[in-house]
Amino acid sequence: MRILPFLLLCGISSAAYAQKPVPDNLEPMPPPPAFETGGDSSDEPAVTIIKETDQTVEEFRSAGKLYMIKITPKNGVPYYLVDDLGDGKFSRQEGLDSGVRVPRWIIHRF
Repeated sequence: MRILPFLLLCGISSAAYAQKPVPDNLEPMPPPPAFETGGDSSDEPAVTIIKETDQTVEEFRSAGKLYMIKITPKNGVPYYLVDDLGDGKFSRQEGLDSGVRVPRWIIHRF
């Protein structure tokens, strides 16, 4: 029964040696074109990390406007301060879960 895996392994290894040899006159591929960012990266979100002795503060900005702050205490659970309305007033959230729950109905039981 061990002869079958041995023959299969021999067949696979012989197929690897049966490939065409690589020609000697190959030329290297040209380098890829340069990627240009368009010059303005202000629309990309930016994160500023401030490490303090008792906590780490991460400030999230989009288009230069602060919209969320994540505070991670040294001995505790991280929490978020989120500007939901865009008026500069931050409300505390324990997680990024919005709290919306989709109703679920039982259609059929097995």
